[in-house]
Amino acid sequence: MKKKSFSIILFITVLALFMAGCSGGKPNIAIGPPASETNSVSKLILDAYGITDDDYKAYQEGFGDAADGVQDGNIDISIGILGLPAASIESLQNSAGDVVMMSLSDDAISYIEENSGYRRHTIPKDTYDFLDSDVETVTAYAILMGSTDTIDEELGYELTKIMIENASENTHAQAKQMILENALNGAEGLPIHPGAKRYYEEQGLTVDNPVAELTADKSNRKNDFILGTGSQGGTYYPLGGEMASIWNKHIEGFNLTNTETGASVENLSSIRDGNMDLGMSVHVPALQAVNGEAAFEGHEVPNAAFIGHIYPEVIQIVTRESSDIKSLDDVK
Repeated sequence: MKKKSFSIILFITVLALFMAGCSGGKPNIAIGPPASETNSVSKLILDAYGITDDDYKAYQEGFGDAADGVQDGNIDISIGILGLPAASIESLQNSAGDVVMMSLSDDAISYIEENSGYRRHTIPKDTYDFLDSDVETVTAYAILMGSTDTIDEELGYELTKIMIENASENTHAQAKQMILENALNGAEGLPIHPGAKRYYEEQGLTVDNPVAELTADKSNRKNDFILGTGSQGGTYYPLGGEMASIWNKHIEGFNLTNTETGASVENLSSIRDGNMDLGMSVHVPALQAVNGEAAFEGHEVPNAAFIGHIYPEVIQIVTRESSDIKSLDDVK
């Protein structure tokens, strides 16, 4: 009887191991939180390689949590929209010691350019210590959008002026991108906040954007405001936190709290619904939001206006040398 029981247990154990091996063929890919721009562009990138939902297991997490998964060996590939260099990737390399950054193929880049507002970008090999060569990828712009219902013209002017003129107080690496020469990057096609337009024109810039209509009025301005950023492991959250501190320091009676979110799409939706006053976003979903396209079809955001450029958003795809996957071509 004992021999029979042992045989049954052995059979079940072998069967379980066999099934685990059969189900372990799909790579685990972190594609960003649901309804985020990272999620959308990750799927576009995978589409460019002919990779379908059946070819991988999706992890829908922010880049910080995803990087932890890469370090632990639970995630094979993580896709992020980050500044250069990204502290989270540097931290991952310091912990894991064998980070590999994947290039996109020329065909994939062409496909992405044809189907989105992203454009080719080269990450120089000296961006990270672990790179042996340049990395080919795509980029967009991180921008600041403001609610036309709560950000009055004078407040919009102050936010814009301080964002540019006091950027040197911000210790985050991406703050150096917030200069007048870059101020309108990512603004094309978006309505601009009249306060921002006034500041830029005073500085000699030509602003051709349509001007947003405001319902916000300085006479009944509230004191407490909310800035939507992104996940703590990404660029938006720490950068936005410093931006909020600088605005609070220089604008009297203004109290801005930065909050962790799913980033672009969530921030824009929250502005529309009156739950947020300022939001950091990639310029591509911002265009979709004001035009009622893609994730915003039937749910356009008529009350959001461009305030300023923050930094270039670069797609960065990482794995580890210990992984069997060396490029996205290996996924299928």
